[in-house]
Amino acid sequence: MMLMPVRTRLFTLRISSLLPSSSPPLPFALPFRSSFSHSAPTHHVSATKTPKISISDSAKFARTVLFIPPGTDPEEVTDDMILPGSNIVLGPYAGDAKVKEVEFMGSSVRPKDCPKDDRPEFAMLGRSNVGKSSLINSLVRKKEVALTSKKPGKTQLINHFLVNKSWYLVDLPGYGFANAPESARMDWSSFTKGYFLNRETLVGILLLVDASVPPKKIDLDCANWIGRNNIPMTIVFTKCDKTKNSKGQRVDENIKSFQELIKENYKIHPPWIMTSSATGLGRDELLLHMSQLRNYWDQ
Repeated sequence: MMLMPVRTRLFTLRISSLLPSSSPPLPFALPFRSSFSHSAPTHHVSATKTPKISISDSAKFARTVLFIPPGTDPEEVTDDMILPGSNIVLGPYAGDAKVKEVEFMGSSVRPKDCPKDDRPEFAMLGRSNVGKSSLINSLVRKKEVALTSKKPGKTQLINHFLVNKSWYLVDLPGYGFANAPESARMDWSSFTKGYFLNRETLVGILLLVDASVPPKKIDLDCANWIGRNNIPMTIVFTKCDKTKNSKGQRVDENIKSFQELIKENYKIHPPWIMTSSATGLGRDELLLHMSQLRNYWDQ
């Protein structure tokens, strides 16, 4: 599979939203195939009849808020197709999202040292202490698969975990760890960016954002860099079980504030989802979202 066609398709399906508002908007009509192979993975959504949004309202809503996956007509979206706690529509490419086995494949100091097979992969990125390792452990339902610590900044390498022998979950160094040496922070940034720009099997980035605190400039800067470089991204809000922080802000208020800031720079919202490693909130939904991106990528 050639890199450019794959990434071109993924860029178009996901995030015309990731282009800065100064860039010309992409046409909303998505160039996906109109029919699907009988072997294409499917996920049957509820058969319960749900009143459709009117065509005009649906199209407008989809253009500004919802993430529409491959094979889904924005005018056919119904409420029961939207994953709870997210703006993500479940489409026909969603398949088996169960994690049956996971294997740590190794750590890499440089992008060129990463596994060299053609399996698709998702990279987890986030500010130090955002709960990245805890979310990985929650997704695979195994304790200590990823390195967890009360001291943020422990992950300093590119760590590959092979899931179901078919795709990778990649744990990347956290950014913004204030107590790390400046030289180390720069090195982490350099090799992480090199991985993003040169990794041909990267399906997308899962950008973790702590919903228990108000939006951080460093997270917004990271999201903008990802968008400028045309890399698919899903915003994963973590710690959504927290009711209020010490300053009294609620999780929903912080998420809303982050999205308002995103609107200033993006034509359309990137896909986003609420999660909690403590309660399991959003776990199954996130895996379903990843399955539809992965299955489409693998065509």
